[in-house]
Amino acid sequence: MTTIDTVSSLRAAFDAHGQAHVLRHLDALTPNAREAFLAQLSDVDLALVARLAKPAADEKHTFAQLAPAPYVALGGDTTDARGAGEALLRAGRVAAFTVAGGQGTRLGWRGPKGTYPATCVTGRPLFRGFAEQIAAAEKRYGCVIPWYIMTSPLNDAETRSFFRDNNWFGRNPADTFLFPQGTMPSVTFDGKLMLETPGSLAVNPDGHGGAIRALHASGALEDMRARGIEQMSYFQVDNPLVRIADPVFLGLHAGHAGGKDARSSGEMSSKMVAKRDAAEKVGVFCDVGGKTGVVEYSDMPAELTTAVDARGMLRFNAGSIAIHAISVAFLERLASGGEDGSFALPFHRAKKKVPYWCDAQGKTVEPAEPNATKFEAFIFDALALATKSLVMETSRTEEFAPIKNASGDDSPASSHQIQSNRHGAWLEKFGVKVPRRPNGDVDAQIEILAETALEADDLSDTALPREIKPGDEVVL
Repeated sequence: MTTIDTVSSLRAAFDAHGQAHVLRHLDALTPNAREAFLAQLSDVDLALVARLAKPAADEKHTFAQLAPAPYVALGGDTTDARGAGEALLRAGRVAAFTVAGGQGTRLGWRGPKGTYPATCVTGRPLFRGFAEQIAAAEKRYGCVIPWYIMTSPLNDAETRSFFRDNNWFGRNPADTFLFPQGTMPSVTFDGKLMLETPGSLAVNPDGHGGAIRALHASGALEDMRARGIEQMSYFQVDNPLVRIADPVFLGLHAGHAGGKDARSSGEMSSKMVAKRDAAEKVGVFCDVGGKTGVVEYSDMPAELTTAVDARGMLRFNAGSIAIHAISVAFLERLASGGEDGSFALPFHRAKKKVPYWCDAQGKTVEPAEPNATKFEAFIFDALALATKSLVMETSRTEEFAPIKNASGDDSPASSHQIQSNRHGAWLEKFGVKVPRRPNGDVDAQIEILAETALEADDLSDTALPREIKPGDEVVL
């Protein structure tokens, strides 16, 4: 099709959907800008945008049907599950997948969030910590764990440069697969597409649920199949304590704990931690009409958020920490969508501040108030599409120390303290005297590298200090 035909076709399509206004500057663009803009417009699913832009029906859950989700509690016998998970790892059937589209803006960091110095003593960037953990697991299980990383259009180039500049952290570059997530157009409250500049639409990343489409479109799923990968360890970039290759979780998920485990279909499983309190801003695992789902904290009514059981414990206490095990076959099914080939996961609407091109001012305007609707998909919506979905409880100190905010909860300071608390507990298990404050926090900064230990028992053959003093900085 010639450029003239393309323009004619696009004008007709956008006009038919009441969106012809976005082409008003087309003739004034340079040839290169015009070509890029036409390519962007060609990728817009106008029918989907029209459907999503309509006033949404109530998307909230019918709260009367909600019940706390069952989960595998801490402290049970997981010997069989560990063996099954280790077998998967040794056979090279497991991949790692990191959602890493964010920037470190909220942390005052210029660059992709994965480049943020996250560990409590050496300041290892998040990406380095994950890479070293994967390498240690590969050494332990004698396998290759390919690492898939979803960036965003905003940080893809910087992320690739970071990996190249750091020599891929000593791993084979062929075993790291980077790809950007997709985007969705933002629309005004009356459903009109917006321009960010005269030659580009205002768009937003399509959410962590967009990972499924991106895995398919990038060829990552095809690459997994070619490698014989069966299961994927999913986690987000802001949690330095995630256990990427957890054999117990993988074994439970795959349904091999003491034989076929009826709690799991082996399609999608999740980890949870007990909520700190009713006010903690995390989604909660619930049973929704017989299916496992996550209800966001902002959607839960106060009477359920604060409800307690006979022991005085929160009824809805299973906090989601964005750690999942997902089978490749399940991802392929979701990527193919429904019978019409549409995306399997629903898009959610959110009112946001979106920069837009103002003809009157001749520039892009940064709005002071929400002015548009963004559409995002959430990965946890896939849980409802699994035949059965298992939730496993883990320790907050062991696996959840996110870095999201500059200060307060989920900040570098709080993460560093949790990291030290975890590693201090590991050392105490082997008789090391570790100083603690009255509130129980470790009164030192302790960092144990992945090459030294992936879990506490790995320290059994390691030369350890007898005592750590208050204020010490220790790296093992």
